[in-house]
Amino acid sequence: MTEHYDALETRAPAEREAELFSGLPDVLRRAMAAPGYAQRLKGIDPSDITSRAALARLPVLRKSELPALQKAAPPFGGLVSGLPGSFGRLFTSPGPIFEPEPIHADPWRGARALFAAGFRPGDVVLNTFSYHLTPGGFIFDASARALGCAVIPAGPGNPEAQFELIEAYRPVGYSGTPDFLKILLDAAAGAGRDISSIKRALVSGAAFPKSLQEEIKSRGVEAYQAFGTADLGLVAFETQAREGMVVNERLILEIVRPGTGDPVAEGDVGEIVVTSLDPDHPWIRLALGDLTAALPGRSPCGRSNMRIKGWMGRADQTTKVKGMFVRPEQIAEIGKRHPELGRLRLVVTRAGESDVMMLKAEAATPDEALREAVTATLRSVTKLTGTVTWVAPQSLPNDGKVIADERG
Repeated sequence: MTEHYDALETRAPAEREAELFSGLPDVLRRAMAAPGYAQRLKGIDPSDITSRAALARLPVLRKSELPALQKAAPPFGGLVSGLPGSFGRLFTSPGPIFEPEPIHADPWRGARALFAAGFRPGDVVLNTFSYHLTPGGFIFDASARALGCAVIPAGPGNPEAQFELIEAYRPVGYSGTPDFLKILLDAAAGAGRDISSIKRALVSGAAFPKSLQEEIKSRGVEAYQAFGTADLGLVAFETQAREGMVVNERLILEIVRPGTGDPVAEGDVGEIVVTSLDPDHPWIRLALGDLTAALPGRSPCGRSNMRIKGWMGRADQTTKVKGMFVRPEQIAEIGKRHPELGRLRLVVTRAGESDVMMLKAEAATPDEALREAVTATLRSVTKLTGTVTWVAPQSLPNDGKVIADERG
């Protein structure tokens, strides 16, 4: 059995990086043909953006901004140059956020993820993601058909009807949430129905804890995880190595400090920012609001692209203190003004009937003058009073959290 989808997956990392960034200027030019990107990237010369350092200077587009942008300039917020009629399907997801599906093959980049999970051309796949208005069902449907699989468009729910389809078509693959896979397995066992043809699965859209992984495996199904969004499709996927998730091809993935566009040190937890090289619908530094960290080295499966640990929580830690919002980017600003500090974490608690802020700051050579300066910066940036407490370098958890609301 062929182990890799194509030779792109095993090429030298430097070769991949060179191809991505040699193609990025043209993608930027295409993006800037849309008025929204033209305004956001005003003054940028695309031919200058040929490295990660150069890309990191471009503004971040937060996914949380999309509903307001699209409401002001429907339907796509001025970020897509093509008209709605130039796309294949038109979707919405919670927000609402409106998403077009490009008409080229494998528009959601999912065939590689299915292949890595053991799906092969000629397989029959039971797809239980929803086909109604949101793109989930079509993401996995289009990806499976791009791989050469036949798809049962089952959608979620109604296990009894699905048993009829499974017993008739004998699918070997499942795509859907891990929760619904367990529901199907349980319901089939209780009803005496035979769904033993399903041997492998690609799951997404919900947590897949170790206990559930082990239970599903014990019932004869090898299930792998994928991470994606309704905007980008499949961003990263698990392989048979079971060591993190491999980033998809034709994407540039950065991990930045929450609330900023600044890349974190290697191995640190930060927010996922993605630039896609899809000529029909490029995304330039789209911040997804999800946390992860990069894994060092190459995957034992032989794929050479960057690996991430998977989903590690949400990056938006904005909280309200004494009636005022405090945001991660404000904590990042404190760090910029005091580069002698390491990681920072603002802890919000209650004392009596009042909110209390304490900034924990890693410092190699703390002193009272520095404490006074950082305390003044905290007050200047947040417009609120708080205390500063020194902690030892590298003692704060590497979990991407910069604001901890401990008020219960």
